[in-house]
Amino acid sequence: MPDGDAQDLAAIELPDFRARAPWFGGDLQTVRNTLLSTAGRLPALSPGGRLSLPMNDGTGDRLAAAFHRPTAPSGKPLAILIHGLTGCEDSTYMLASARHLLTLGHPVLRLNLRGAGPSRPLCREQYHAGRSEDLRAALAALDPGLCANGIVLVGYSLGANMMLKYLGEEGPAAPAVAAVAVSAPIDLKATQRRVMAPRNALYHRHILGRMKADILAAGEAVEPALRERATAAESVYAFDDVFVAPRNGFGDAETYYRACSAQGFLPDIRVPTLVIHAMNDPWIPNDAYRDFPWRDNPFLRPLLPAGGGHVGFHGDCGPPAWHDRCIVAFLDGVVG
Repeated sequence: MPDGDAQDLAAIELPDFRARAPWFGGDLQTVRNTLLSTAGRLPALSPGGRLSLPMNDGTGDRLAAAFHRPTAPSGKPLAILIHGLTGCEDSTYMLASARHLLTLGHPVLRLNLRGAGPSRPLCREQYHAGRSEDLRAALAALDPGLCANGIVLVGYSLGANMMLKYLGEEGPAAPAVAAVAVSAPIDLKATQRRVMAPRNALYHRHILGRMKADILAAGEAVEPALRERATAAESVYAFDDVFVAPRNGFGDAETYYRACSAQGFLPDIRVPTLVIHAMNDPWIPNDAYRDFPWRDNPFLRPLLPAGGGHVGFHGDCGPPAWHDRCIVAFLDGVVG
């Protein structure tokens, strides 16, 4: 889409966020799905199929994905969902969004990033916040028949940062007709500092433990010496510095953060993109969102409510979550 043809994204009506009792405050919004997960009690997704999407980097790695069709053809674009750190296709937010989108007529593909969930036995390498080349390869490997009505991208947390980076790299060549980012850590260094802040000690311990569990689950795909350094890391920063960065050619954590933060790619996005971030997100600081010149890029629509936590957004309108309602409203406003 040429710059001059940018749609007036501000004209798309999106609902306001108001927290649902008793989930007041960023922390309760963030942990609600963990405390009261409903994933196993919701209706099953419509029957679909399994996809195995080859990476084109010579590793032989493949990404696993779950594909679902709506009950009746609607002509709506395929929605590709991209999970966050230590997530997979079965993360609660992925399942909830998939159900809502399917109900409203979108075919849905839940993508597992490299080494995550069902992709793990198919991969020797692992995803990271900036591995946008994997998203590029996955989209290129899709059967054109699945994309006949176009594609829309929806990313969550780390997956949203990767998606935004990809869209900026592609510019007007990006194949998506619209995109939505939910709780993206667009400044990775600032997010690392916030996660390691004393008030987030429990979060930090939980996140680091899950990152280490992923390494142990990867088994022989990770060299013993590197696995030992990763499991010995005492902080997220140390983990990124001794494992993620050197394993992916960045040298150290600081270089990794600088190279992969999505904020540097936002000016080049040329796909209508909704960027959702709660100003009380306990993990992601507001400065990068507050300071970015959103008006300079008409392809971006920031949506920055005061509440919602990190991929929480449990609103007083009840299920589905507020961000799922916004995703559908935005996509309808862009593509009909």
